[in-house]
Amino acid sequence: MHPILNAEPAEAMIDVARHITAHGFTPGLPVEIEASLVQNDGTLWRSQAIFIADADGTIDLSRDAPLSGDWLGVEPMGAVWAMRAAGSGGPIRDMTAPLTVHLTARGADNHRTKGRFTQAFLPPGATSRDIREQGLVGTLFTPLGPGPHPAVVVLAGSGGGIMEARAALFAANGYQALALGYFGVPGLPPRISGTKLEYFETALDWMRATLAPKDDFVAVCGISRGGELSLLLGATFPERVSAIVAYVPSPFTHGVLNAGSPGEDRHATTWTYRGEGLPVLSRANTAADWDLFEKVPGARRQTPAFLTALGDPAAAARAFIPLERIRAPVMMVSGSDDQLWPSETFSDIAEQRFAEAQHRYPVRHVRNPDAGHTIGFPFVPTTVLRKPHAVSGIFMVYGGTARGNARANENSWRDVLAFLAQATRAG
Repeated sequence: MHPILNAEPAEAMIDVARHITAHGFTPGLPVEIEASLVQNDGTLWRSQAIFIADADGTIDLSRDAPLSGDWLGVEPMGAVWAMRAAGSGGPIRDMTAPLTVHLTARGADNHRTKGRFTQAFLPPGATSRDIREQGLVGTLFTPLGPGPHPAVVVLAGSGGGIMEARAALFAANGYQALALGYFGVPGLPPRISGTKLEYFETALDWMRATLAPKDDFVAVCGISRGGELSLLLGATFPERVSAIVAYVPSPFTHGVLNAGSPGEDRHATTWTYRGEGLPVLSRANTAADWDLFEKVPGARRQTPAFLTALGDPAAAARAFIPLERIRAPVMMVSGSDDQLWPSETFSDIAEQRFAEAQHRYPVRHVRNPDAGHTIGFPFVPTTVLRKPHAVSGIFMVYGGTARGNARANENSWRDVLAFLAQATRAG
C-alpha cells in the first residue's frame, strides 16, 4: 500500500481548521510530518514533528501527539502555528493572495507522501479595490451578493500600513470592510505623530454615504494603537460608531512611543482634534519610569513602564478616554502576557469604567491566557515572540507563548464574529 497524506478541506478560508491524516505507513514505527509555507511577505516558514503510526499505519493530527518536534500534545493545526521562519521563500505578493501549506509524511523505511492545502482570505465573488478619495487611503473589501452589508473599518497599530488580510476576512464573513491607513502608507504621513481625528471622521462619513451599509451599521476594529484609537473614535464620534472591537487596547491616550519621527520624544502627542493635542499618559507623570524600558539590555519590554505610569492618578485621569460617551457595544481582546503594554490590565480598567458609567450597551472583555500582543486571526504561525518594531527598529518582546497565541487567535476570532453578528442584529 502506498502512503497517502490528506488535509481536509483541501481548499477553504484561512480561519477553517483542517483535518490532517497520513495512512499506509508501517504500524508502530515513526513517521515524520513536515509542513512549509511561503507567506505573502515572501517569508518561508517550516515545522516538523515525529509521530508513531498506529496499528493501522495511520497518523491523525486531531488525535495523536508527537513524540518530538515543534509542538507538544494533540494540536490539529500545530503544523501551521508552530512553524518557524526559515528565510526568504519568494517575492512579496498581494497580501490577500491564497496561501498554500505543503505537507510531507516520511516513514522509517523512507516511504514518503505529500499533500497540501490552500488558505484563502477572500471567497470567490468577493472583491477589493483601492480607495483614494477625500484624502482617504485604504483598501475596500466587499462580500459576494447584492447587500446591503454592514460595514467595518479596520485600523492598524503602531506599525502603520493597511491591514488588508484582516479586512478581507471580515468581507468573507459578510461585512464591507475598509482597511484604512493613517500613516506609513504612500500619500499619508510617514509617522503617527500628530494624527488628526478628523481624518477618521471623514472616513466614517464616507463609508455611510458611499457604501450605504445595512441599517447604517459601521463598526470600528483596531489592534494595539488601533485598539486605543477605536475606543477614542467611539468616544469622540459616538453617533458615527455602531460597535467597537478593540484588540489589545488601551483606554488611555499615549505618546508616539516607537512610531514617532526620528529624534522625537516618545511622549510627544499622537492624536489631535480641532487643532488641540490630546493628553499623554506618561507626560508630566510623577510615577512613570521609562528607564525600565530604555535602559535595559537586549530585547525590551514596555509593560513595566506603563504599569508605573498608572501610579499617578492625576496623569491617568487626564489621559483617560471618556468611555462614558460611547453609544455602542464594545469588545476588548487582551493577552495576559502582553509585554508591549498591559492590555489585560488596561481592558480591566476600561471594563470597570463602563460598569461605573452604567453603559447600556454590551461590554465584553475576552482574556487570553498565555497570549501576548500579537493576537489576530487563526491558523497562522505564532512562534515570533520578539522582533524589531516595524517603525523604530527597537528589538522588543511581544509576549505570550506560541501555543497561547495560537489559542488566542482561534478563540478570539470566533468571539469577534459572534459579537459583531449580535451587534448587527441589535441594530
